[in-house]
Amino acid sequence: MLTEERHALIQKELEKQGSMTLTALCVLLNTSESTVRRDLSILAEKGKLIRVRGGAMSLRDAIASPERTKEEKERRNSEEKDRIARYAASLLTDGDIIFLDAGTTTGKMIGFLPEKQATFVTNSLSHAKALCQRGFKVFLPAGEIRLSTEAIVGAECVSTLMNYNFSKSFIGTNGISLAGGISTPDRGEASVKHAAIRNSREAFVLADHTKFDRITSVRFSELNKVTIITDRLRNETYRSYANIREAIL
Repeated sequence: MLTEERHALIQKELEKQGSMTLTALCVLLNTSESTVRRDLSILAEKGKLIRVRGGAMSLRDAIASPERTKEEKERRNSEEKDRIARYAASLLTDGDIIFLDAGTTTGKMIGFLPEKQATFVTNSLSHAKALCQRGFKVFLPAGEIRLSTEAIVGAECVSTLMNYNFSKSFIGTNGISLAGGISTPDRGEASVKHAAIRNSREAFVLADHTKFDRITSVRFSELNKVTIITDRLRNETYRSYANIREAIL
């Protein structure tokens, strides 16, 4: 295949899928990793795509829009988030020690939680209050409050979470992509999410379909480290890299 043909095919597939890993591009083009890397570098220099670790993304999907406020997030895709939250809440079992991440979809879980003997740790003040009102035992970590998301972040928060052995964690995200992993715009929140996933027997990322093929500035997990719960999966390629569950309750 000629260089120009490879470049055209790369751009076509990226426009279709949003992002692709280096391995997937090698298979698609039936060529070596070194050749693909060189092709990506040339196309990136021409402004045709964005290089990310382990692959590339289309210009359309490479940079997500600025982070919305908590109120704006609550209004978007509400029905889809309800489905995801209901499914995630059904996974609760007696004796669970759960980390519940700050976020709108994780917050929606609280109204669907069954009556179980479970303990929660959350970095969200509003989640903590709602969980207490439901009668659950709740712990808040120390740290700094981030106003835009009402999340507790910082080194103290991460240090606290490292002392727990969670049976399950439920994590929110701003972006999921084949090349960019699972990401969020804020480094402080990313550190908290990473710590919770690392210290969980099972880690679930809650993400509606609009979060796929998007990348934000800080990666906090690889796809194969978590189970992703979504309302529907539009790109079946993700099943080769992650455990995906579609909420059908």
